Amino acid sequence: MPLVVPENHSHVLAEFDCLDPLLSALRLDSGRLKCTCLAVSRKWLALGTSTGGLHLIQKEGWKQRLILTHKEGSITQVACCPHDEDFIAVATSQGLVVVWELQLERRGRPERVSVSSEHRGHDITALCWDTNALRVFVGDSAGKVSCLRAGSSKLGKGAAFVIFPVQTVTTVDSRVVQLGYYEGRLLVSSLSRCYLCDTEKEKFWRVGNKERDGEYGACFFPLSRGLLVGQPPLLYCARPGSRIWEANFNGEVLSTHQFKQLLACPPLPLITYRNEPNYNPTHKSAQSLCFPKLLYFGDQNLLTWTDSAIFIFTPQNGQVLLWTEVKDLADVAVHRNELFCLHGSGRLSHLSLLSAERCVERLLRKESWTLAATVCCMFQHAVMTSRARKCVPMDHLEQLKSQLSSSSQAELIHQLEEVILKLEPLDSACSSRRSSISSHESFNILDCGIYRVISRRGSQSDEETGSLLNQSVSEEERLKEFSFVQEEDQVDHDPQSGERPDADRPDQGLQFHLPLSFRSKPPRMALQAVKDSVSSFVKKTTEKINTLQMNSELRQRPEFKESSQPDALAGAPSYSEEMENDVYNEVSNAEVAMEVLRAATERAVSQIHDPLAVLDPVCLREALMEWLPVLERTLGPANLLSASVTNSSLDGSEEQWERDYLSPCTDQQQPTESLTVEAKAVELEEKEVVCEKPQTLNISSLDDQTEPVRVAPPTPLPTDLEANLSELATLHMELSCFRNQQDVLGGSTFLRRYFFLLDTERVRRMCLLCYRQQPKIMSSFSEAMLELTQSSKVVEVIQKGDLLKSLRSLKDLQPCAASHLLAHFHRLYEKHGEAAVRSFAQFFPVITPADVAAVAQQSHFLAYLDNLVQSRPEEHRLSFLQSLLEPESLRHDWLELALTHDAPQLTDTLTSDGRPRWHSHRFTWGYRRLLSLLIRLPADISSKEKMTEMCRSHGYWTGYLYLCKELQSRTEAFSTICQLDDVSLLEDPDGVEPETLDEWKLLLQLSQQYCGVAAAPPAADVNGTGWSNGSTDCQGRITPESLTLMLARTVGPDRALALLHECGVQVVLSPHSKLVCDLLRVTEKRQRAMIQTMLERCDRFLWSQHA
Repeated sequence: MPLVVPENHSHVLAEFDCLDPLLSALRLDSGRLKCTCLAVSRKWLALGTSTGGLHLIQKEGWKQRLILTHKEGSITQVACCPHDEDFIAVATSQGLVVVWELQLERRGRPERVSVSSEHRGHDITALCWDTNALRVFVGDSAGKVSCLRAGSSKLGKGAAFVIFPVQTVTTVDSRVVQLGYYEGRLLVSSLSRCYLCDTEKEKFWRVGNKERDGEYGACFFPLSRGLLVGQPPLLYCARPGSRIWEANFNGEVLSTHQFKQLLACPPLPLITYRNEPNYNPTHKSAQSLCFPKLLYFGDQNLLTWTDSAIFIFTPQNGQVLLWTEVKDLADVAVHRNELFCLHGSGRLSHLSLLSAERCVERLLRKESWTLAATVCCMFQHAVMTSRARKCVPMDHLEQLKSQLSSSSQAELIHQLEEVILKLEPLDSACSSRRSSISSHESFNILDCGIYRVISRRGSQSDEETGSLLNQSVSEEERLKEFSFVQEEDQVDHDPQSGERPDADRPDQGLQFHLPLSFRSKPPRMALQAVKDSVSSFVKKTTEKINTLQMNSELRQRPEFKESSQPDALAGAPSYSEEMENDVYNEVSNAEVAMEVLRAATERAVSQIHDPLAVLDPVCLREALMEWLPVLERTLGPANLLSASVTNSSLDGSEEQWERDYLSPCTDQQQPTESLTVEAKAVELEEKEVVCEKPQTLNISSLDDQTEPVRVAPPTPLPTDLEANLSELATLHMELSCFRNQQDVLGGSTFLRRYFFLLDTERVRRMCLLCYRQQPKIMSSFSEAMLELTQSSKVVEVIQKGDLLKSLRSLKDLQPCAASHLLAHFHRLYEKHGEAAVRSFAQFFPVITPADVAAVAQQSHFLAYLDNLVQSRPEEHRLSFLQSLLEPESLRHDWLELALTHDAPQLTDTLTSDGRPRWHSHRFTWGYRRLLSLLIRLPADISSKEKMTEMCRSHGYWTGYLYLCKELQSRTEAFSTICQLDDVSLLEDPDGVEPETLDEWKLLLQLSQQYCGVAAAPPAADVNGTGWSNGSTDCQGRITPESLTLMLARTVGPDRALALLHECGVQVVLSPHSKLVCDLLRVTEKRQRAMIQTMLERCDRFLWSQHA
């Protein structure tokens, strides 16, 4: 009977495939021929043998595709290229390194594209590929690390025939244990230390200060895979005593992870077909181990092993994911969540890391019934959850139980039945209850003491609640309920009504309106509960209005009332009319106003959908301005509503209200609005309310005051009405009605007042277009989004200040609306500044450069843009940058930013009269890669001319020369090159080399003109930073003599000297230059003689064929 594993274990190592038949087919299971090393990639499993053969096995179907033979000894190391699986590197026992190009796509024969004997006589202990280029780093037992570059026909014509020299990177103090490479940094782990090498700048660092003695591995731990695009990785270095150092990309140790005590837990069994898994819960003593190698494995895991066990850590939280005993381990290769283990006996095993429920699913698919049932019983906590039903449905477990033998496996069947009884269904009650509770944002307490849960807008629970109310409570019962509540509150009430039994009251309304003794009058919140059936209630409200109008007329004529009243009504309750008036006062103010808003909204929506009005902004504006007063009365702020109601009630006219508050609106009145105003006037007459007329409210002055942002509606809105209101409110913002000086509502005020109606995505896009001209609107939108997302769990993580955890939480929110993500970006930017901006490149295209530019500082935006472009492959960066330039004018804005930030001083690149300073093109520009891409983008002539002038005015001479070459402004280019005084600008592949003799003449004249000016390079300044890094070497300068040698190589020495004579340039050649000219003459004569000989031979051959 299998024992149950503790709940903190959720993953297992499982072996589903048997590779023994493969080894038998390859004859690698014999005593003479054994597997010595292995490597794995997405497509290949490479096996090195003791006889010098390399078997390439296709993982799909486990078929052998190739065998590469080596006569230089047995294979000791093998490594597959991570970015091009057509290349593989092999090391032999004699110290030879061979790089093979398989050429499977072109169906050619494999070729040795590079061979290195740099380590001959030493054991090669580590191989590591560059992550971007075709080069291999090699480490040996003497501590030497070299770099071997591979040629390939994929790199261009003739590249396969180029033999690159082997470069020695460094020599460390002891044997190399492990190598790692990531983004220009090489990690070398030796017996005593770890070293970090910058292969581009040729700099070296030690990782930590303490030494060690033994085989300890180290590896890079990328954080960009699904977390931080473009951020540098971490380093993990093994230490004695089951410890691991965590360091940053610069080799600085951040923390030490201690796994000695954590490894005292019992090991998890290996799930394999070879034997039945058995879990022993007995705890072991603390394990002090040395980890010979560290590998990045799966999803943010760290893998290591000894000769008897495999360990998998999650270093981000310092925990042990699992450890499993595996006997006789010699080597391990990993790819994603797959492990290939080479045992000392030459046997291979293929393991997979996966969750327990996924393991059960795979076992069921392979019909391994006993093993699947055992795993189910061992990992009950993982299989019983509702989440596991997607992998292991309940019917699959029933089928599994039926496949077990009732006689020999009775205990296992009994334990499996207990697990099935405890299973949570996919939509279990507890999970549904949790989700329903979590789906609500808040609750409030009514005056009656009832807790009222407020659902999220548009949620299913809200709609279901509304439908239940519609089914359970009719409008007549609600009116009766209101009347009974008013009955208890009357001062002089009828005794008969007071003796009415409680059973006659409708029970359905008790959840909203309890007639408690301490209530002075029905709460307004409870009266609004009838919102779910507005359409049917309006008809009854209209009838009540007509009745009230008749009652008011009868009150003005008491003699008619006395004469016309029947005798049967003499004993009727005297409070009935007052009750109806009170009901109307409470209900009509909310419901009728909402119905008026619905009518005005539907009318405005039909007008804006009219094809004739769509293309006419004036008609759209008029339709919106008719609708806006109704919106202000119904959903406006409380102070504005009270002022408007009082004014409109006392004036008795809708036109007066519009004239006082919304003068630009149309004067056309609708019947429903007139009816509402008359009804309100009747109410005031019946109540005999006497008050002074307030002063006219100036709404335009409210725009200057800061209103609170309203992210939720003041009253619940029906779904269809809310959708129409959102469309109109968003269109109002997009048409920029508020920007006219005659408008009453400013843009910021409208956004703050009705943010709960706006489409956040459309408003975000509009703010990106106008935030420079209207910064107040952008700030209001940002404030509103911050308040809207304040309840998110991500905010708590951001407030703690951990950038990595914050970004991981934002990743978990995906897919997420750009406006919500932008609000969290605001918080991160306030906390972390430029680091947060750089990390947000991973959220493209949800967050665009325009979003970042609207929030971040210009210098920080440049860092984001550079990081975003560099995150793309090199061959796609130019097209990707071009896709970001919308509109086209952004090209010049971004170029101006890149030229003015992290750039040399203008006094260092330009003279006082605007000319180039000597060698000023050698200064370092912080955003040179971005600048190079911007000037290389396709553009028209005028745009290129403008960029050329920008580069010249800022002293960016490399870009200026490139654009001059593009615009065929070769004279300006030659003049600039002569003033910069650097021959490499003419000789380089991107240089501007003269093409005609006239251009050579011009260049010679310019060199003679500027030779005297640049004859003496400027001295170092007071700070000690001189030109060209303080060097005064005259080699590489542009002089008539150097140009003469260049011209001699092009047209010959005799023609070059003749051209100098024509230009009138007097050049005294040095002995070296004379020797070069003599050699060129000899070379030219021999070439002519060789050509003549070849032509004569061809001629004789053709005549012989003709004869």
